[in-house]
Amino acid sequence: MEEIVNRVKESGLITIDLAHFKPSNQIVGIDLADQLWQGLVLKEKDFRAWIKDHDWSNYKNLAVFVHCSADAIVPTWAYMLVVSSLEQIGAVYLVGSREDLVKKLIKANIDAINLTEYQDGRVIIKGCSDIGSPEFAMAEMIHKLQPVVKSIMYGEPCSTVPVFKRKSL
Repeated sequence: MEEIVNRVKESGLITIDLAHFKPSNQIVGIDLADQLWQGLVLKEKDFRAWIKDHDWSNYKNLAVFVHCSADAIVPTWAYMLVVSSLEQIGAVYLVGSREDLVKKLIKANIDAINLTEYQDGRVIIKGCSDIGSPEFAMAEMIHKLQPVVKSIMYGEPCSTVPVFKRKSL
């Protein structure tokens, strides 16, 4: 009986599953709408008291998005006070939406890639990955890998779509 050969494994293709770059942090939000007086305005004295009395240690080791769900004008300094408190305890944070924060975390994970593993490689970025904002993650992956790889394909090893191929000199 003839031995079964895994031609994909022998091909030297490097398969990347974007799901490996999903954020592992627990994500929570701070909604400044909860600090508005009558749901309309932010009173500086009351807000500063909340900043002072709030237990910021609850956010340590978390990823935090800071936003305001109310249709109110929130002064920039209010966001600055919140993120300054988050910075002091080492939280990962972003002013914006949950999706914006997820993108920031995905980008950080992709930026941490060791490029020597991919030098002159032929890469396939899997098409069916369980990750939020797959288009964003794919674009970041292209940005990171294209300068060092020979080629980038999209899909599965049995059926790929060519995306990039380095020109021969």
